Amino acid sequence: MDSPLLQAYYDTEWGMPVRDERGLYERIALEAFQAGLSWATVLAKRPAFRDAFRQFDPDTVAAFDDTDIARLLAEPAIIRNRAKIVAAITNARATIALRNEGGLVEFVWSFQPARTPEPRTVGEIPTQSAESLALSQALRKKGFAFVGPTTMYALMEAVGIVDTHLLDSHRRGSSGVWPR
Repeated sequence: MDSPLLQAYYDTEWGMPVRDERGLYERIALEAFQAGLSWATVLAKRPAFRDAFRQFDPDTVAAFDDTDIARLLAEPAIIRNRAKIVAAITNARATIALRNEGGLVEFVWSFQPARTPEPRTVGEIPTQSAESLALSQALRKKGFAFVGPTTMYALMEAVGIVDTHLLDSHRRGSSGVWPR
């Protein structure tokens, strides 16, 4: 890996369980901003995203209005894509609505599969699954946007719902969710 930032992310954060609402909402928002781009781009901009989106507090972002959208579209330190910005606001509102049903964390983690992939090579790592498709569809029904099955699989990997570290990786099983 060429980037020390990416290396540190993958060695310490990626694949580790995220079980708090703000953290999971942030990951959903950032995965949406990543669509069509490299994760390195989003990761480098994450501090600016956190500032611009008020630390990804769902209650704060849900109250964003057209003035906030204009502010975000003018912020050069983030990815200025109107559809993705609106999706982040929409998803904050949908996150709040899910509180009446047990919350975002319980909802997303309910799609954890019975088994996780066991890739031996990078080519064997899936990019989506039946569970990521089901999660995508369920989130859309709950009012979420930019939550396609590939994006949701990337989320599932990032937050430890599945472990796609290679079988011989020192990081395999490090989340504590899945055995080595």
